[in-house]
Amino acid sequence: MESLPAGSEMLLLLCAIAGISTWYLGNFTDRVELTKLTAFIGICSMVALTIWVIS
Repeated sequence: MESLPAGSEMLLLLCAIAGISTWYLGNFTDRVELTKLTAFIGICSMVALTIWVIS
């Protein structure tokens, strides 16, 4: 079984933090713009990780 590329743990951590932040901001605050920003950060980190692993 192959392992993830070196440094990919940081992207996984960023994706997890962005996901929790998006959930919290979306459910417990009225900060719509910050919710969109954290969701965008999470999406970008997951896309970057996917491209990195595939290539």
